[in-house]
Amino acid sequence: MAINKPVRKAVFPVAGLGTRFLPATKVVPKELLPIVDRPLIQYAIEEAREAGIEQMIFVTGRGKTALVENYDIAFELEATMRSRGKDLGVLDATRFTPGNLITVRQQQPLGLGHAIWCARAIIGDEPFAILLPDELMVGEPGCMRQMVDAYDRVGGNLVSVLEVPMESVSSYGVIAPGAADGALTEVRGLVEKPAVADAPSNKIVSGRYILQPEVMQLLEAQESGAGGEIQLTDAMAKLIGDQAFHAVTFAGRRYDCGSKLGFVEATLALALEREDMGADVRAIAERLLGQRHAAS
Repeated sequence: MAINKPVRKAVFPVAGLGTRFLPATKVVPKELLPIVDRPLIQYAIEEAREAGIEQMIFVTGRGKTALVENYDIAFELEATMRSRGKDLGVLDATRFTPGNLITVRQQQPLGLGHAIWCARAIIGDEPFAILLPDELMVGEPGCMRQMVDAYDRVGGNLVSVLEVPMESVSSYGVIAPGAADGALTEVRGLVEKPAVADAPSNKIVSGRYILQPEVMQLLEAQESGAGGEIQLTDAMAKLIGDQAFHAVTFAGRRYDCGSKLGFVEATLALALEREDMGADVRAIAERLLGQRHAAS
C-alpha cells in the first residue's frame, strides 16, 4: 500500500482588504479582529497545529504587515509584563519556531486560486492544506484534524463540506457526490454558486482543503473565471478523475466571520462557552433582551 506524504504545510490567504468591516479594518487587518480575546486568524492557526501541520504560509498584501508582527516577539510588551509579574503564557499561542511562519505577497487581487498559486515555491512537491480564516470552524477534533485523518486513509485531494438547505446553495461551491462512506464522500464534480435547480447536492465547500501539488500547475495555466478572478474551484475540478478526490462532512459548527452577523454570532457563541465568562455573558444577553422586550 502506498504511503501518503504527510501534510506539513498550510496556506492562509489573508491578502483581502476587509471592506465589509470598514472603518474597523482601515488600519487593522480583518484577520486580527478579536473573537472574544483571540484574533480571528488564531483560531485557524490552532486548528492547523492540532492537525500536525508545522509550517504556516501567509499570502498577504499591502497594508497587512500587522499580521506578521502579531506573531513576532514583542520585547517591550514581554519585558513590561515580566517586570509586573504578569503571566506570559497568554502569548504562547503567538509564538512560532523560526522558519515555521512564512509570508508571500499577492500583488494583485486576482482571486483565491491566484493567492494559492503565489505560495507555489514554498509548497514545492508536497501536499498542503488551505485554511480560509473567515470560516471559523469549531469541533472536537477540529475540522483540519478530521480532514488529515481522512487523508491518511484515502490520500489524494479533500475538501470539507457542510450540508445546508437547498435554497442556500447558490452562495457557495457545491460538490457533485459519488459513493459515501460515513463522513467521507467521493467527489465527482464541483460547481461554483449554482442555481438551485442546477445544484448537484446540498453539500457546500466550507473553507478547508487538502490538495496535491499538481494543482499549482493547473493554476499556472488557468484563465480567469467567475468575477474575472482565477478560481480555485476550477483548478480543483480538473483534478477529478486524475486523482482521488473526496469530501469530508465536518462534524462541528461553522461561523461565517466574513460577514458582520456571522462575526457577532461567533463572538457570542464562543463567549457563552467560556468557563470564565459564559454565565456572565448569558446574564448580560438576557438582560439586554429583556430590556428590548419591555421597550417594545
